[in-house]
Amino acid sequence: MLVVILRLLAWRVVLAVPTILAVSALVFVVLRLIPADPAAMSLPPGAGLADLELLRAEMGLDRPIPVQYVIWLGNLASGDFGNSIFFRRPVTDLITAALPNTLELVACGMFLGVLAGMIGGLAMFALRGGIAEQVIDLGSSAMMAIPEFLWALLLIITLGVAFPVLPFFGRLDPGMAAPGGPTGFLMLDALLNGQFRVLGSAARHMILPALALAIALAPLVMRVLRSSLLETAHEDYVTMARLRGLSERRILLRHALRNAVLPTVALIGVQAGFMFGGTVLVEVIFGYPGLGNLMVDAVRNSDLPVIQTVALVYCVLVLILNATVEIVYLTVNPRLRIT
Repeated sequence: MLVVILRLLAWRVVLAVPTILAVSALVFVVLRLIPADPAAMSLPPGAGLADLELLRAEMGLDRPIPVQYVIWLGNLASGDFGNSIFFRRPVTDLITAALPNTLELVACGMFLGVLAGMIGGLAMFALRGGIAEQVIDLGSSAMMAIPEFLWALLLIITLGVAFPVLPFFGRLDPGMAAPGGPTGFLMLDALLNGQFRVLGSAARHMILPALALAIALAPLVMRVLRSSLLETAHEDYVTMARLRGLSERRILLRHALRNAVLPTVALIGVQAGFMFGGTVLVEVIFGYPGLGNLMVDAVRNSDLPVIQTVALVYCVLVLILNATVEIVYLTVNPRLRIT
């Protein structure tokens, strides 16, 4: 089993290199074609044309685009992601501060979405053929029709404004400072440092944005799991289990679910990649200081170094996520363990 996983990881690393290069080249070239001059944006208002030309030469912007791209790749290989034009800080510092927040949000959204989807799928299967199943099915269809950002707005209006039970802006309550810690993850560092007030505040601020992502994911998981269970219910091993006198609950949880969950795992992997994209608008709506909010600020201010790096980080995250899902799929499906 370990050999198969290592072989899969090695193959994924080999495939990741051309993928990252292609994405980075596409983003780099497209950004160079838009009417924005990073050198002009970096100069003070009183700078002249000579200062502009000098800075363009220092930044390498007077060279052909392929040469600029090669120089940029060389800087990336050495760990130099450049400096932000708008924030006046190293891009690495901005990514280091924003990335853990986005990962926390996606992890919480995935957990809630998968949990709700699994419970809903099992409920729909258990209630099949009745009015309750039709009601749940209709509700899931309606939930699928609403995107993440609209769920975010609805949650703010209901649970943040009409019934103000949860905060809906930022990461912590006003006047509360983020704990310093080795991981960079706010809630984990607060837990490790024993700052439970900070942990509670961060958890409350996480609920609404995580729910906005989870509600968009749960109906898909629910419907795919229900369909897989319906197909699995007619398999021979399920029939044999019934003939042996096993209860329907035991057949469902110990036999049918293990095989029916395989298509659901594949779906979760695909949707997790889309969830990273969904965080962009959700983070902006909730004022959440993650990669999505950083990307929007960078686009608004034509901050090319930040845009390039964030796009590359999103690409790497999706590749890592896909590899992780394949390993999970390989673990739960013994038929794929071919050595």
